[in-house]
Amino acid sequence: MKKPELLIPASSPEVLKTAVCFGADAVYIGGEAFGLRAKAKNFSMEEMAQGIAFAHAHNVKVYVTANILAHNGDLEGARQYFAELHNMKPEKPDALIISDPGMYMLAKEICPEIERHISTQANNTNYLTYRFWWEQGAKRVVSARELSLREIAEIRKQIPEEMEIESFIHGAMCISYSGRCLLSSYFTGRDANKGACTHPCRWKYAVVEETRPGEYLPVYENERGTYIFNSKDLCMIAHIPEMVEAGIDSFKIEGRMKTALYVAAVARTYRKAIDDYFESEEKYRNNMDWYRAEIAKCTYRQFTTGFYFGKPDETTQIYDSNTYVNESVYLGIVEEVRFASELPWGADLLSCGGEKEAVVQQDGEEAVQDFPLVKISQRNKFSLQDTIEIMKPSGENIPVVVKAIYTENGEMVESAPHPKQVLWLCLSGRAEQHDLLRMEGKR
Repeated sequence: MKKPELLIPASSPEVLKTAVCFGADAVYIGGEAFGLRAKAKNFSMEEMAQGIAFAHAHNVKVYVTANILAHNGDLEGARQYFAELHNMKPEKPDALIISDPGMYMLAKEICPEIERHISTQANNTNYLTYRFWWEQGAKRVVSARELSLREIAEIRKQIPEEMEIESFIHGAMCISYSGRCLLSSYFTGRDANKGACTHPCRWKYAVVEETRPGEYLPVYENERGTYIFNSKDLCMIAHIPEMVEAGIDSFKIEGRMKTALYVAAVARTYRKAIDDYFESEEKYRNNMDWYRAEIAKCTYRQFTTGFYFGKPDETTQIYDSNTYVNESVYLGIVEEVRFASELPWGADLLSCGGEKEAVVQQDGEEAVQDFPLVKISQRNKFSLQDTIEIMKPSGENIPVVVKAIYTENGEMVESAPHPKQVLWLCLSGRAEQHDLLRMEGKR
């Protein structure tokens, strides 16, 4: 059996590096236009080029989304955009993800050397559709989320062996068919099919009778609540064998709006699960509790298997809440590790916590023991003496105590309440560059 690709989303250069370090085989990103996540941070051309170079240096591919449903006014800008990708240096994207036939023809004309993948937005539900795109030169088609594994297996039998199937394995589910939704555009004027979705499917609704304006009657599907469009999230961590047997070439994680913590947790967990399964199914089954525990440490809305084993029923709906479950708090990524003596202000520190810890050397002289500090851009509040966790790409989770917190100028502080503040931390355990710091509990 061919080991499937693990395809991870990235909303920013920081998250791209996290995805690469935590196990992605490929990463998909969006530029500043023409992708379906307008609210994501996305990548400038310079950031994209740097991200692609970083990924390629680690043998990871990068796919760029250009999957809007284009109007006439979009086409000239798209032509220029594809020309910039064609001329990108030092390296180009490995593929473009496209749904609109007009956008596809532009990409084929302007940058034919870049692979073209067909987005799930194109409603790819049968093998003749796959064959059509293959004849147009597409290398891969992303299956519609409404397909069962049995249908995907049938498509695999009916298409060329060299053609690739990509399918979602984890993430949020859209209430509308393959994400082709008009609710956001109708309510707010922000078009979901151009990446500006406001997620009105998660809102709370009521009914108003025509002759009683202003009298809101709650919508009850049952006694538990009123969230009538609120799907659970897809999670197929327990069904990797079935996904492999269906002939899927790429396992796709949804989440180009998600944090580095989400990306690290999901990428690392699925990386280990896939590798374990291809080593032995017994090892994969024995580690299932670990996979599930790790997946639960990132944001989610309960879990479902979607359409893969038949049409969803009432159990795939969440009735009592439209919010995410969040069992871990993202603190930051280790950007750098340096000894205190290497920092302009660090040479004056007597110890990790500021108190003198002299070491008597063999010659009888006293010297101050050096110690490492880790640099982060803080994301959520934490304090001195908190127990936090170093999350390593290898799969280790190492609990450590925050022994000291210093600002960029070397001022020692008791807590870190300011998002994006650059800090240097002294921890009771050793962290390395690209490790992620988190702590338990919702903040």
